[in-house]
Amino acid sequence: MTRLSLRVVEERFRVDGTFTISRGSRTEIRVVTVELRDGTICGRGECVPYQRYGETVEGVIETIQSLEQDLSNGLDRIGLVTRLPAGAARNAIDCAFWDLEAKRSGTVAWKLAGLSAPAQLSTAYTLSLGDPDSMRNAAARNAHRPLLKIKLGSDRDVERIEAVRSGAPRSTLIVDANEGWTIEQYLDLAPHLVRLGVAMVEQPLPADSDEALRGISRPLPICADESCHDRHSLKFLAGKYDAINIKLDKTGGLTEALELRRDALEAGFDVMVGCMLGTSLAMAPAFLVAQGARYVDLDAPLLLAEDREIPVQYNGSLMEPPSRSLWG
Repeated sequence: MTRLSLRVVEERFRVDGTFTISRGSRTEIRVVTVELRDGTICGRGECVPYQRYGETVEGVIETIQSLEQDLSNGLDRIGLVTRLPAGAARNAIDCAFWDLEAKRSGTVAWKLAGLSAPAQLSTAYTLSLGDPDSMRNAAARNAHRPLLKIKLGSDRDVERIEAVRSGAPRSTLIVDANEGWTIEQYLDLAPHLVRLGVAMVEQPLPADSDEALRGISRPLPICADESCHDRHSLKFLAGKYDAINIKLDKTGGLTEALELRRDALEAGFDVMVGCMLGTSLAMAPAFLVAQGARYVDLDAPLLLAEDREIPVQYNGSLMEPPSRSLWG
């Protein structure tokens, strides 16, 4: 039996400017970092507690600390699934387990997961919510990027997309309403957004109201975000969504994220792999899940003014495989 020591801390990182969605704005992020130590070997994981799911930094830290004795008594990654529900706390511990296992074995995490060697990825770049002029200017500054993700979810959304399209005429656009629309707004906006070259919308309706999507014509494909957490979500999504957004803070870690990806593809969903606004330590395990995904949205470090000491390397929108010195 392996006895592990636990360290869990809150860390803060500055955002580059202000990041705004329909739920509010932020100028810094608060993340929870977990370290699992087996003697001199240390595995790390990161999570971003999300108030939308009833999570707080303080509550997540308390939940993780409650497992300290169990970890000392031999709790492992497989047993973790039965101890904590899907969510941020389990994600940080699960990813720390993967990092620890890779370091213990001297084998890279992707081999431990039975995956092929990860390749460079092209990620979306997110434009936060603002007035049409500011979003046009932001789009023009990023018009070289092949995929832009646009935060919407309030009035003047068509104006915003028209402004973005004028600023970035050649980029593919996807939009994220963050549960900010009604079914009537989706049906009204969809033809306009398709005309403007939008390829997909994330979570237009609140998760508890998305039954209205079932069976309707979807000229603008719809991706489940807040409505999709883990494999158990899939049975509720058929007939309402065309794609799912996998985020490790929702699935409860890399272990479940890989299973969710497999089951979603078998069920005929397109897959998007996204993230909360976190650091490179959170992007590293998500990078493995994102291999082969239809859409990749792992741009959070590009939106920060400061990152981990060993960051993921980006060349424009191209994301390099993370260094093992960072994770895995």
